[in-house]
Amino acid sequence: MADSPLASSPSPSAFDGTASPMESLLGLLRIRIKRGVNLAVRDVRSSDPYCVVRMGKQKLKTRVIKKDVNPEWNEDLTLSVTDPELPVKLTVYDHDTFTLDDKMGDAEFDIKPFMDALKMNVSGLPNGTIINKMHPGRQNCLADETCITCVDGKVVQDMCLRLRNVECGEVELQLQWIDLPGSKGF
Repeated sequence: MADSPLASSPSPSAFDGTASPMESLLGLLRIRIKRGVNLAVRDVRSSDPYCVVRMGKQKLKTRVIKKDVNPEWNEDLTLSVTDPELPVKLTVYDHDTFTLDDKMGDAEFDIKPFMDALKMNVSGLPNGTIINKMHPGRQNCLADETCITCVDGKVVQDMCLRLRNVECGEVELQLQWIDLPGSKGF
């Protein structure tokens, strides 16, 4: 009975290289979609915008704000982060009842600088300490300079993204990290 192959066989992940979700999970990225600014008009005089956020195979969306090109979402979307090299892609759509939703622009951003800031010990830093700054440029969708700061002992990044593939529009958002017990962490 002690020599039973079932009693000592390794788990399937030992053979195929896959890990359980918690083994590869670094933590959770909370993205607060604050608001849209001067979004494109896709209906007669306005739009019914909502945001879709994608990272890898994950896809989350905000609620639809009716008839507003300057919507206030103030909505938290939470992504599971397993690979900090993956960009976060944001797309704004105009909700239509009887036809396909119209695209109102897109943007993407890299979370690697934010993840690097998380590795620092910020517990003793004064509130508002700037850890890192990034400037708008051809290689990113930033509309303004963005700062990664220490707020109440946590790393926070506020950013304003300029939408691409559209005549106008920006989306303001904030990144915050959520550590999970049992996750891989850094």
